[in-house]
Amino acid sequence: MRDPAVRRWSRFHVRLYRLTRGRIGDRLVDNDMLLLTTRGHVTGEPHTVPLLYLRAGERLVVIASYGGRPLDPTWYLNLVAEPRVEVQTRGERSEMLARTASEVERALWWPRIEAAYDGYRDYQSRTDRVIPVVFLEPIAETADRSGPSLR
Repeated sequence: MRDPAVRRWSRFHVRLYRLTRGRIGDRLVDNDMLLLTTRGHVTGEPHTVPLLYLRAGERLVVIASYGGRPLDPTWYLNLVAEPRVEVQTRGERSEMLARTASEVERALWWPRIEAAYDGYRDYQSRTDRVIPVVFLEPIAETADRSGPSLR
């Protein structure tokens, strides 16, 4: 994260969420929150952020809005470079694969995203970039899990 105030708030939120296993910090602006851990695309170190999410069956949907800033958030750059991520919802952690929604998928999801939190409409109006929508999909138990763990 490039914004020091956002970074401080994010670190506090992550600590509180982990300490309470999501009992505190799992809801914000009337939406569910998760912790997303990616590998730094430069450092290779784990990087965890709290994010609002929507659910579509076992798939989770997160939005790389960064409050409508002109650049994509660092966590998004990280998962583009390494799509294997760790997700914590409440006390449960799981490895997932991240992928950016196609234009068609984003167009289908964007009204639902705005309905969940109308701030996203404002964020999109503040920036020239198309805010990415990201799907987090479970890694099948039988899949090759020989890649590096994020723990």
